[in-house]
This record gives sequence, structure tokens and C-alpha cells, in this order.
Amino acid sequence: MSRATERLYIGIGGHVVAIDPATGAEIWRSELKGADSVTISESGDRLFAGTAGELFCLAASSGAVLWTARLKGLGTGIIAFNGDGTVSAAAAAAAARAAAAAAAAS
Repeated sequence: MSRATERLYIGIGGHVVAIDPATGAEIWRSELKGADSVTISESGDRLFAGTAGELFCLAASSGAVLWTARLKGLGTGIIAFNGDGTVSAAAAAAAARAAAAAAAAS
């Protein structure tokens, strides 16, 4: 990937955001309906984002949603992707929710 097209993609607060890793400047932002937790997997010129039991495919260049797939019958938990560290992010989010629930219960 050339330096001009290099991007960091993050999922936060129901959004996917493209960031310039050299400057920290936001390049684009796409809001996804669903929960606050968004997991992301990059594959070539597409991003796959999971939130609230729904899978989104976005154009990596613009953040435009190309298609969505409701994963009916599977709940609204965190979607984990293989091979890119999102499993760790999903585990951290689940642990944070469990800690918050435990703190609220005590």
C-alpha cells in the first residue's frame, strides 16, 4: 500500500473511522446502526465491520456501505474475525462489560 493510501481503520461508538496514521487526521467516518462495539477486518479494497449481530461491507476508500447482512438467530454479540486481532478486541470488550456489570451488582 502506498503512503498516500495508507490508513488505520478503527471501530468506535457505532462508527468505522479511517485515520491517517502519519498525522492522526480523520479521512472519513461511517455510522453503522447498532451497538457501540464495532469490530473490523480489512480485505483488499473492502472493510468488513460487525456490530449488533449485523455484518457490513464498506469501501475502504470512502467508507460507503456496499452491503449488509443480518445474522438472524445468532444474537447481537460481538462479531469476531479471524487472523487480524479482532478476537482480542472482542475479548477485551466482553471483559469490560463483565467488570462493569460486576461493579454495578456490588
